[in-house]
Amino acid sequence: MTTYVVLLRGINVGKNRKLPMAELRTICVDAGCADVRTYIQSGNVVLRSAQKAPALVAELERRIRAHTGFDVPIVVRTVDELESVVARCPFDTSVDPTTLVVAFSQQRPPRGALRDLDAGAFGDEQFVLDGRDLYLSLPGGQGRSKLAAAVARTRTGAVATVRNWKTVETLLALAQATTSGR
Repeated sequence: MTTYVVLLRGINVGKNRKLPMAELRTICVDAGCADVRTYIQSGNVVLRSAQKAPALVAELERRIRAHTGFDVPIVVRTVDELESVVARCPFDTSVDPTTLVVAFSQQRPPRGALRDLDAGAFGDEQFVLDGRDLYLSLPGGQGRSKLAAAVARTRTGAVATVRNWKTVETLLALAQATTSGR
């Protein structure tokens, strides 16, 4: 079985699109997953599955839609992939971990998808696209970030979901512990 980090996009934000983590864990177990653990309420799951990533995504999306009545896009990473995301981070990770974020996409955005973003227009905010992952350094935080807002408006054609560095590191530790059987 493979250990996956499953990232759900757009749940439990505001009053709509509610999915309690206990229900999400049940959905995952019913889909044949094992060692299912959730982290905070924003749709982060670490689990083990015999399915390949595309089949797992399709199965979980179908089950969540049947359970909630709404679509929830999902992005998955293996432990190795998440370790690589952490190792490749182009920014200083010793800063406040809420000011460094990663936008995870299931597919690589098309070449030139971010070409219209003028990197110099965002002051000390910076971004680096590395494969499927977009790293954002937002020294003033996400809430008032002009760069984060501009990236959110960019149409890449790829489903993406954002996690701050603290969440990324916590999910990696959970996934590593699940893989090693701790």
